[in-house]
Amino acid sequence: QVQLQESGPGLVKPSQTLSLTCTVSGGSITTSYYAWRWIRQPPGKGLEWTEVIDYDGSTYYSPSLKSRTSISRDTSKNQVSLQLSSVTPEDTAVYYCARDLHADYDYWGQGTQVTVSS
Repeated sequence: QVQLQESGPGLVKPSQTLSLTCTVSGGSITTSYYAWRWIRQPPGKGLEWTEVIDYDGSTYYSPSLKSRTSISRDTSKNQVSLQLSSVTPEDTAVYYCARDLHADYDYWGQGTQVTVSS
C-alpha cells in the first residue's frame, strides 16, 4: 500500500523560505502516470491545490504561488519536495501531499502543520 509522509519545520518566520518533504513508500514516484501534488488548507478555509510534479519530472505551478514556489524530487529517496519563499502569515496552513491520477487523489499524507509567525 502506498503511504505518504510529509515533514517540515512546523514554525517559520515571515520572509523566510519554507521547505517541505513528502516521503513516499509502497510505490515509486516515477511510476506512470501518477503525479504528486502539494495541497494546503489554511485555518478555517478550504483546500488549495498548489504545485504538482509528474512521474516524468514535469512540473506545474499554481498561478497564485508560481513566483514563490519550487517543486522538485529525489528519485533515489522517493521524495517530493516543495519550497515556498518569502512566506507570510497567510501561508499558515496544513500542508498535504497526495498522489494524483487524472484528478483522482487516491492517497494522501496525514499533513504537516506550518505556522508562519515571528
